Formats: sequence, C-alpha cells, structure tokens
Amino acid sequence: MRLIALVATTFAATLTLNTTHAANNTDVDSATIAAIEATCFDYIDGQLEANPQRVARSLHPDLAKRAAIGDTPDERLGLRRMSKEELVNLTKEGALKTPKEQWNRSCKVLDVTDTAASVRLETPWFVDYFHMSRFGDRWIIVNALWYSKPKKAK
Repeated sequence: MRLIALVATTFAATLTLNTTHAANNTDVDSATIAAIEATCFDYIDGQLEANPQRVARSLHPDLAKRAAIGDTPDERLGLRRMSKEELVNLTKEGALKTPKEQWNRSCKVLDVTDTAASVRLETPWFVDYFHMSRFGDRWIIVNALWYSKPKKAK
C-alpha cells in the first residue's frame, strides 16, 4: 500500500511540474515565440487580407484541418475536413476578407518543445488550436482543430 501511495504521489508531482512548465514556457527564448506567433498571424492575417501566398506559407503540405460536426447520416462522430489547398482557395476567393480596422484576433502560444508547439488562435468568428512543427528555422501548422463561435443575437 505504501508503495502505491508513493508512486501516486510521485506521479501527481510530475503532472504538476509538467503542467506548470507547459503553461509558462519559461525556458523558451523570445525569438522562438515570435517565430511561432508570426506563423499564426500569417495564417489568420493572410485570410483577413485575402493573401493566399501568406496563408500557404504557414501550412504544411499535408495539413489536417478539422472541426467536429457530430453524427451525420453518413458518418458517426463526423468531422469537417479541410486541406491546405482548400483553405488557400477559400482565401483566394476572399472568404474571410475583412477591413483591417475590424481585425480582432489573438495568438497564444500554449506549449513549446524543440520541434513542436501548441497554439490557440481566437477571432470573433472562430477558435483554432494548432499543432506546429519546426522545420529548420520555420514553424509550420501541421494540424488544426477549430470551432465556430455562436453567432451573437442582433
């Protein structure tokens, strides 16, 4: 019994340390944070200004962008799937084009390792959670899970 209690206490302490480290990003240099944020802003600002090249450079060629839509007649636990090509094409069409004075977006780096980062993007319309990877000196969005915010009553 004592061994189980000791293991449980050690495990709980380890979880607390890892959570604190992830939330604070205390050992990550400011240049890394800035590079990750720049990728996030290329993604969203590129869409808001209808600049497909800017969006494309932020995305991995094998991007997996998804939103949970729930059960559908064709799929259990349905997902809305979007590729890099589809997102770039929507940007070309100006799907999110918005005058700059109306931009309201934020990127928050949640966790960083040498080659991986988790980031939260928030706009008035949706929230994206990104998994980014570092390739050389570039950070690129590999996965995105997003949801639409509820429309405000007028």
